[in-house]
Amino acid sequence: MKRILISDAHIESNELEYVKKAFKKNQLSLHGENLDALENNLKHYLKENVHVACLSSGTAAIHLALVQLGVGLNDEVLCQSMTFAASAFPITYQGAKPIFIDSEAETWNMCPIHLEEAIKDRISKGKKPKAIIIVHLYGMPAKVDELLDVANKYKIPIVEDAAEALGSIYKGRMCGTFGDFSILSFNGNKIITTSGGGAMVCNTLEKKENTIFLATQARDQAPHYQHSQIGYNYRMSNISAGIGRGQMEVLDKHLKMRREMNTFYKELFKDTKGVTVFTEVNQNRFSNHWLSCIIIGENAPFTKNEMYHKMTEANIETRPLWKPMHLQPVFKNAPYYGSNISETLFNSGLCLPSGSNLTKQERERIYRVVESLK
Repeated sequence: MKRILISDAHIESNELEYVKKAFKKNQLSLHGENLDALENNLKHYLKENVHVACLSSGTAAIHLALVQLGVGLNDEVLCQSMTFAASAFPITYQGAKPIFIDSEAETWNMCPIHLEEAIKDRISKGKKPKAIIIVHLYGMPAKVDELLDVANKYKIPIVEDAAEALGSIYKGRMCGTFGDFSILSFNGNKIITTSGGGAMVCNTLEKKENTIFLATQARDQAPHYQHSQIGYNYRMSNISAGIGRGQMEVLDKHLKMRREMNTFYKELFKDTKGVTVFTEVNQNRFSNHWLSCIIIGENAPFTKNEMYHKMTEANIETRPLWKPMHLQPVFKNAPYYGSNISETLFNSGLCLPSGSNLTKQERERIYRVVESLK
């Protein structure tokens, strides 16, 4: 049987047409109408007064955000522990040190209480953090108001990692518009893709222009190649932007289908003791449900490992939740503030197939495996 993936790329029809136009006009590099259009489309989709620079990845966007915030050697940056490694790796690119913060149980995102605890402790040690990286995990909006209150209280800028949250909404405002810098990802497994790629969302045009300047090798205005700053090769290509341009036309459709998969799982597990489907806790949040996840308690009729292996036997991909960064070997010596909420979630949670292109037959295969476990 064909393997059912957790989140596969979902390509429609117009993506190829925009790519063909780029070939026809010989716009194959870092300039062209696809790039301009994609940035403009994202700007209007996010609705706030933002400016968007398309880059080679969400990781590149986080890196350039830290560069522009002046993060450097031996500085400290506070980062959500339960996240994909790309949220934390760019801190090390700058020679800075990550300080990891635990999650809270409602949204699985950075805990505002532990965030303030960490800030106070780092300041008492003579090291005020230079930035805070918050994440909207699996598309679920974080406790944005509380996190912003803490950040503003101590005057620490926020980098908002909305890589998994395009289309998610917090109190009527799109995720990806709350940070001093915010980032998006268009990796192949995201809600829309550019076959790899990302974007920086800026609250001023000046920040956007500086992002593009740094992403295109920081070349000064001169007839020859002259560089007064260190630059990077982080700009998205016009070809990739063509794919993204077509994907923007079906974003709302893909978002609806992701949310329908979450509803499918809520119905599937509604009478299963000890199994909880991750979803919004109140109307302040609207998640794109990029990935649908479950927590399997001790009183469930099956264990996490039993479900994982049963799905694997049926050629259906599942995956444990993100392993917290403070438990990763590469960050074993990094400070951590929390009460092990993220570790508990990691030990009991699974990500389930969530793609917007899952067929009725594939849902039935998933249903049959789950029913066999009950």
